[in-house]
Amino acid sequence: QVQLVESGGGLVQAGGSLRLSCAASGRVFSTNSMGWFRQTPGKEREFVAGISWSSGQVYYADSVEGRFTISRDTAKNTVFLQMNSLKPEDTAVYYCAARSGVPFTTKLIAYDLWGPGTQVTVSS
Repeated sequence: QVQLVESGGGLVQAGGSLRLSCAASGRVFSTNSMGWFRQTPGKEREFVAGISWSSGQVYYADSVEGRFTISRDTAKNTVFLQMNSLKPEDTAVYYCAARSGVPFTTKLIAYDLWGPGTQVTVSS
């Protein structure tokens, strides 16, 4: 059974950087896109960044455009999220997700597989 496992979360001061990783373990399945989402208590999970697995085309939420960079290593079935210039409002649990369908979408319901999440805390 395929699982997604995030790593790289932690505590960082405002203005700092973190790099999240999401590795797929187990039998590899057909992935068309992967995304990063985040959620804070009392709020809905929201799209952060996504990437088309085959083409590498990337997508970002307006709130992170220019600060976050999503990338992938297809040989290692791993997706990354480089987060720079972090702000306290970036504090959340970050989840990676995989989608086998097409086309790319930011809708949560379209994603087939989710990781357990990793906490990112940005102090002011």
